[in-house]
Amino acid sequence: MKTFKNPIIPGFYPDPSICRVGEDYYLVTSSFEFFPGVPIFHSKDLVNWRQIGHVLDRPEQLNLDQTPHSRGIYAPTIRYNNGIFYMITTFVVSQTGARKNFYVTATDPSGPWSDPNWLDDAPGIDPSLLFDDDGKVYYTGNRKPPSGQLYKKHNEIWLQELDLEKKQLVGPKYSLWDGALKNAHAQEAPHLYKINGWYYLMIAEGGTGHTHAVTIARSKHVTGPYEMTETNPILTHRHLGREYPIVNIGHADIVETQHGDWWMVCLGSRINGGYYRNLGRESFLVPFIWERDWPIVNPGKGIVEEEMAFPHLDEHIWPSLPAHDPFESEQLDYRWNFLRTPRGDFWSLTERVGHLRLKAKKETIMEEENPAFVGRRQQHMNFMAQTVMEFTPKSDNESAGFVLLQNHNYQFRVEVVLEENETYIQLIRREDGKDELLAKQPIDTSKLYIKVEARGQAYHFYYAEKAWDWKTLCLGADGTILSTDKAGGFIGAYLGLYCSANGKVCNNYADFDWFEYREID
Repeated sequence: MKTFKNPIIPGFYPDPSICRVGEDYYLVTSSFEFFPGVPIFHSKDLVNWRQIGHVLDRPEQLNLDQTPHSRGIYAPTIRYNNGIFYMITTFVVSQTGARKNFYVTATDPSGPWSDPNWLDDAPGIDPSLLFDDDGKVYYTGNRKPPSGQLYKKHNEIWLQELDLEKKQLVGPKYSLWDGALKNAHAQEAPHLYKINGWYYLMIAEGGTGHTHAVTIARSKHVTGPYEMTETNPILTHRHLGREYPIVNIGHADIVETQHGDWWMVCLGSRINGGYYRNLGRESFLVPFIWERDWPIVNPGKGIVEEEMAFPHLDEHIWPSLPAHDPFESEQLDYRWNFLRTPRGDFWSLTERVGHLRLKAKKETIMEEENPAFVGRRQQHMNFMAQTVMEFTPKSDNESAGFVLLQNHNYQFRVEVVLEENETYIQLIRREDGKDELLAKQPIDTSKLYIKVEARGQAYHFYYAEKAWDWKTLCLGADGTILSTDKAGGFIGAYLGLYCSANGKVCNNYADFDWFEYREID
């Protein structure tokens, strides 16, 4: 029997939403404070995915200035109707939770996508769209019940018609359902489907942590009343315990293949070295069937497994992405991101051909700002990443190097600095906003090789003044600070390149010749 491995998209790619157009499948995920926003993937077989771009790739589409950690773009939904792709999502603006909902459209999923259509009077998060048989379009989201919350984080799912010509919600709002799991809190992530004459409302409950779950209800009428199945929750891992390798399964979307089979994508996390989830919430795939007009997920087991039977689709493997990025293109690979919307002329792939140049900004990686940082997701528990950097600090305030980032208060920084006219490489471990110097060595070169190897939660750091002549900087640093279980929030760990004037203005820069990331045993 042919099988596939979960997750289908490893690393910090949460809240997957999926649609099918003919024999092609498209999937989007949340991106929070990172730019470009909403990565979009293409598959022919539901297992092998290729990123084809980002939905929100222009500053005029996505202003993330001063967006706090783990805010920004939440839970996108992708749908296709009559030749047009729709992506609808929530922009969580501030730490206090101010929220705005909007949608964009495209005729080609790789872009360009339209500027945002902001929706008035659309409370809550996690919007979704249903294109009904009669041509009407319905918006679903979550909100606090108009009659008041009965317990903390008690929400309900609501519905309203969307007028695509006016690009606004119209008509009355309808309360649909406040979930199956009473007192489970955080009813969210609604998706509404019309299947065999039934309207199915599938949601997430229990919060996006360990108690996450998927529940479902149905009705013969789009506005309800909705009845739920006695088999709810239809998918969860909370009963498997905190040592099961895949945890916090939830926030799902479904798709029917061209052959009539049904599959569900959902988020989940893999634990590492205890209940730590450095990789964040990832995208998983699981089959389901219909039994008495209700979904039964992974019949006989009811859980998401690390290895599962391959879909009844022809396998379509895309060319492998290179582990080595030589920075020889005029555009960054889709795997690279900025922290918040990039402002200013602080990076270049053309000023020195074959190099990524980062110009020192006064903003730092220790602030909720847009520093001179370019990063990519950690996607494996055991990995190696390395780079070579040319940088000559001219004053004590300048630094550049390699960052392992969870957020502005939790991170590792391997950086070159100048102190009393001497140049050093140092390793800083930052936890709860406090820096700790783990290692420091003098160096006598402007060209430095930097490498990190992680095996589980043991992170090992090396440097070389001559190519491949590695010296140990620090062994066995505790990587658990890169997990949300210590750092809080909703994202996974990033690896990146960095240059800063640390609060001042200067004209210095760091050049990176290449970057390499790969899984290791």
